[in-house]
Amino acid sequence: MTGRLPQLVRFLLVGGLAAAVNWLVRIALSLAMPFATAVLVAYMIGMSVGFTLYRAYVFPRSPLPMPAQIGFFLTVNAAGAAVVMAVSLGLLDLAFPLVGYTFHAEAAAHGIGIGVGAVTNFLGHKYLTFRAGSRTAPATPSSPG
Repeated sequence: MTGRLPQLVRFLLVGGLAAAVNWLVRIALSLAMPFATAVLVAYMIGMSVGFTLYRAYVFPRSPLPMPAQIGFFLTVNAAGAAVVMAVSLGLLDLAFPLVGYTFHAEAAAHGIGIGVGAVTNFLGHKYLTFRAGSRTAPATPSSPG
């Protein structure tokens, strides 16, 4: 899978699978715990699945140690959530009323927010969480002059 599809397509497919796991696990967990708890636990499971699959199939060549990847992953996801919220609310509360847009305004604002958040997450994971390259810059011998 890592060589056949473009990296962005792999990212979106893996992210969609992780979201589906999140959703399905929440349904099962709701049989045994309150809804809010099930949502939280399912979200953590979905994020774990996403991290594992992104690491294996989307960004497999990162030399960063796993603890660093996990820290960046959590940070990037938090930033992505803030972007989704800001874009969604900005459209719903400011931009849409300004232009008179009302047709399924919440759904449209959230959908656009999710799209912008996906781009933010992709860039954050590509250039921070799973960045390619060496851990430290290799020493280069100087040529005699």
